[in-house]
Amino acid sequence: MNYHDAALHNKPALIDLRSDTVTKPTAAMRQAMATADVGDDVYGDDPTVNELQDRVATLLGKQAGLFVASGTQSNLVALLSHCQRGDELLVGDCYHVHRYEAGGVSVLGGVMMEAIGTDHRGLMTPSQITKAVKPDDPHCPISRLLCLENTISGHVHDVEVIASLAKAGKDSGLGVHLDGARLMNAAVKLGVPAKQIVDPVDSVSLCLSKGLGTPAGSVLVGSHDFIARARRMRKLVGGGMRQVGILAAAGIYALNHHVDRLADDHAMARRLADQLNEIGPIAVDADLVETNMLFMAVPEGAADPLRTHLASRGILLGGGDRVIRLVTHLDIDVKAADQFAAELANFFQ
Repeated sequence: MNYHDAALHNKPALIDLRSDTVTKPTAAMRQAMATADVGDDVYGDDPTVNELQDRVATLLGKQAGLFVASGTQSNLVALLSHCQRGDELLVGDCYHVHRYEAGGVSVLGGVMMEAIGTDHRGLMTPSQITKAVKPDDPHCPISRLLCLENTISGHVHDVEVIASLAKAGKDSGLGVHLDGARLMNAAVKLGVPAKQIVDPVDSVSLCLSKGLGTPAGSVLVGSHDFIARARRMRKLVGGGMRQVGILAAAGIYALNHHVDRLADDHAMARRLADQLNEIGPIAVDADLVETNMLFMAVPEGAADPLRTHLASRGILLGGGDRVIRLVTHLDIDVKAADQFAAELANFFQ
């Protein structure tokens, strides 16, 4: 049992800044789930799942959608649908597909990943993409797909950036997939429809269980043919679900009620950044706080004692030695943010 587990065993978490995945469904969302019409989704008979899939496809300007269990599963079935064994995909070196999905597309699909170096905001350039595409040579894998992401560690890539990167990929004969786990954060930050951001890409994964606050689930969208392949791949990886309209109802509720309020999470992150920068040993680059994430630099050797101290008071932080990520979400209000800042100040005093 680690110190987080021990702290939670003795005292419920009151403030959890580890991720926006820790949100609890609201009372109204639970009611929507409880009253959802359901059917067998493997047979395509769940009306609430079908409604959600159509809703997200329209939202993102694509032909069809597929409800899946998680963002990782959504990306996996997308990449398996785009690529064959022995193919290669190009991806940013800090992107979730490359770093945090257990190498699933390589393990299960025999697809190689070519990591492209990114800057401090997770940005690559069109010329990097062009140079990374392999020649038509039997010694090389076939470059098949470009994977983008928006947002990346809280950073937003605007419409023109995504368009230029997608164009570089397509001009080189690549398909383009975008991991939009927090795409709605990007849309709210930019003040544009989400479909405008993803218009030049072929497929998009939208996560419902992060800032949108549902218990689980993502929706993958693309063309009719692509989603037909993805449905087969979902079955292959064991992702077929039955009366899952209960979860889909939470997604519909979130799209109706939790998108515009993402701006509150962004404002809360900036509020925290300002407060933390008033605490002597702490440093946060406020200029890099674009959405609901901030990165707190702490003195050497302080991270673990700080986490233990805060956990004993019902406040949970994520990992990291010198830099700790903080993520705001719908369960972090002004009172919680201010209490966290006060506890932090007390610790360092």
